[in-house]
Amino acid sequence: MRPDAPPSLSALRDHLLAHSVRRGDFVLKSGRRSNWFVDAKQTACRPEGMLLMVDGVLSVLPEDVTAIGGLTMGADPVAFATAAVGNLRGWSLKSFSVRKEAKDHGGGGRIAGAVDPGDRVVLTEDAVTRGTSLLEAAAVVRAAGADPVMIVTVVDRGGTCAAMAEAEGIDFRALVTAPDLGFDYEGP
Repeated sequence: MRPDAPPSLSALRDHLLAHSVRRGDFVLKSGRRSNWFVDAKQTACRPEGMLLMVDGVLSVLPEDVTAIGGLTMGADPVAFATAAVGNLRGWSLKSFSVRKEAKDHGGGGRIAGAVDPGDRVVLTEDAVTRGTSLLEAAAVVRAAGADPVMIVTVVDRGGTCAAMAEAEGIDFRALVTAPDLGFDYEGP
């Protein structure tokens, strides 16, 4: 962990190691194989892990952001918990999900939830390897008239998302990295 990391991030790392990190033989979304996997929802959906995650997310957000969300399912527990707990702490954030494809009924579209044109948006994900889903969410948010200003991921296992985000003009923060968990980055 970074030497200046708040104690809650060390506790988050420990929670991830206890509940979310698995060793074995796994096939990643990209089709590549890995000897470890992080099911960060095992932390993001447990009450104690949820609060550690929210503390970390709130500690890195710019004060002028108005909404938080990302591609469903990975972003949902992070965004919804951050908006709810943030509200209890005096920070009004709207939350939303980006659907994998547009609905053809009801209001349609790819965004479900509260994001409006002009919103300054934080995109989030429970775990990221390459970052392509976050960039897809950024494109959807831009098409809706909002401005994606930051990406925050609970775990960065790939080490490539920061450069991809920078190329899109979006700030990037990872609360915990693969090296923090004792693993090498998976890479591109």
